[in-house]
Amino acid sequence: MAIISPFRAWRYNPERVPVQQAVTQPYDKITPAMQDRYYEASPYNLVRIILGKRLPQDNDSENVYTRSAASFQNWRQTRILRQDSEPSLYLYSQTFTIPGSQTLAERRSFIGLGRIEEYSAQVVFRHEQTLAKPKADRLDLLRATRAHFGQIFMLYSGAGKVDALLDSAASQYKDKNKNADIEVTDEDAVIHRVWKISDADILASVREQMKDRKLIIADGHHRYETALTYRDQRRATAETGSGIPAPYDWVMMTFVDMDRPGLVILPTHRLVFGLPTFSATQFQTEARKFFNVEEVDAGIDATGATAILQQAGHAGTALLAITRAQAFLLHSPKAIATPLLGSLSLRQQSLDVVQLHKCLLEGILQISEEAVRNQDNVSYCREAAEVLAQVQSGKVQVAFLMNPARMEQVRDIALAGEVLPQKSTDFYPKLLSGLTIYALE
Repeated sequence: MAIISPFRAWRYNPERVPVQQAVTQPYDKITPAMQDRYYEASPYNLVRIILGKRLPQDNDSENVYTRSAASFQNWRQTRILRQDSEPSLYLYSQTFTIPGSQTLAERRSFIGLGRIEEYSAQVVFRHEQTLAKPKADRLDLLRATRAHFGQIFMLYSGAGKVDALLDSAASQYKDKNKNADIEVTDEDAVIHRVWKISDADILASVREQMKDRKLIIADGHHRYETALTYRDQRRATAETGSGIPAPYDWVMMTFVDMDRPGLVILPTHRLVFGLPTFSATQFQTEARKFFNVEEVDAGIDATGATAILQQAGHAGTALLAITRAQAFLLHSPKAIATPLLGSLSLRQQSLDVVQLHKCLLEGILQISEEAVRNQDNVSYCREAAEVLAQVQSGKVQVAFLMNPARMEQVRDIALAGEVLPQKSTDFYPKLLSGLTIYALE
């Protein structure tokens, strides 16, 4: 069962620092240019804690993690951050334009604590593999600061019942002519609003509604597994427990009902480069072993490519392979249930991204799984227009455009205990870090 809890969040004090200047995108989405911009925005921007700059003179006693811990302690002592007076859940609304369209959408969720569970308990489910290096980095930060600054993005199936409870509580703000507790607009023009919900009856009802839910990690696999490792380490050194969960038994989560509108998954396209030899003609010939192949206009633009993919995708797998001189639509996969994919379930074999990786990247282009993981010959891009520009520049030998994974595919694969290839999902928009902070001590 999923056990959640309200908590007394630490939040930026608007009397000391504008929240707009302090919050950030998740740490793994922060580019060096963004890091610089965040540093310039405010001396209290959260980037100084979650992704501080490393210095040449860093050593065991003075480094990026010790500076993070010192900043966090100082900001609490000087009331840059202040703690809410009562345990609360935090209704979280994100209003945004769906990329590549003019459609305005809203995703509603809530922030709370979720009890950390082993995957074997079948309460929390993953959908992707993790890497050791990012987890080691996040573990060092957690050990130093003993706090969680960003939320794990969790999906659950709730038929809108929890949203209705929290919306009812938030409506009281409107009756009192009170706006959201937090409202900021990020660099992607996404409007983030947060309302603090402290009514004991509402909190109890939400906890009751959530207790039978299964949770799927949408984003934050590395941080979740880091929290799990940290919990185990703290338990190993703790005195005999009282049976009451300790602060390190919980991690901060944002819970999104996947039955509700506003849940958007974007495609992440693949760009191939640096192959010693590549022939578009030979690739087309080899691809016919795995797909039906149709040539399309080599001068196709991003809008046209997206339209072709969407139309062809209604019938199943659809991929667009683009080179400087040619473009091919690949559909109707032929390798399902063959030895090439035989070790994977039919659920996984039906995914466009699995067909792409196994048949094209590994099968035809001979790019190993390790090379893909290390991005030796493959890079990733969200924007179709940028993909086409990279191909025409000559920097990319061949690019693959694809449709996004569907939510039901992600759900079914995760609940079956299986995983997708890396960069299979891009949930949009991201959850801002620093809206709420969970301090263990």
